[in-house]
Amino acid sequence: MAQKLLRPFMSLSAKHLSRPFSPQTSLLLCRVSAVPYNVAWHRPLSFTATPAARTFSTTQVFRNTFNVQDGDDFQDRVLKSQKPVVIDFHAQWCGPCKILGPRLEKMVAKHQGKVLMAKVDIDDHTDLALEYEVSAVPTVLAMKNGDVVDKFVGIKDEDQLEAFLKKLIGP
Repeated sequence: MAQKLLRPFMSLSAKHLSRPFSPQTSLLLCRVSAVPYNVAWHRPLSFTATPAARTFSTTQVFRNTFNVQDGDDFQDRVLKSQKPVVIDFHAQWCGPCKILGPRLEKMVAKHQGKVLMAKVDIDDHTDLALEYEVSAVPTVLAMKNGDVVDKFVGIKDEDQLEAFLKKLIGP
């Protein structure tokens, strides 16, 4: 569709673009660019707009939380991790997972890098779910030095998650 809309402009020469637009060209420009069209004057209305500045920032949540891509990624980032890792086995279709995930991420972020969080979608990584005996979602494992040290199934409130993380991290 974009090609169909832009086709008339592809054939315009510099000479055509340097003079005032015809009503048809102005209307077409307005359709393509989403600029308001003033029918009485047959040309686009002018307005001043400053482009929005794009900024990039990383919050603590994103530095401490990651999605597991494959078995090798799990091996490198979880099993070989120097820090304790909380593994959230979840699914896109799981309602309680959608509640627990953000809550758990928030609690992990509070600990400012003392613990990491790996998110594993069981539909994408059934082999990992089977290996760690995940029979229901959400299932959360706590790993330290490549060994499972704690586990829970289901949804927890923030106090319970805090106790779970403190037990993993230690005093």
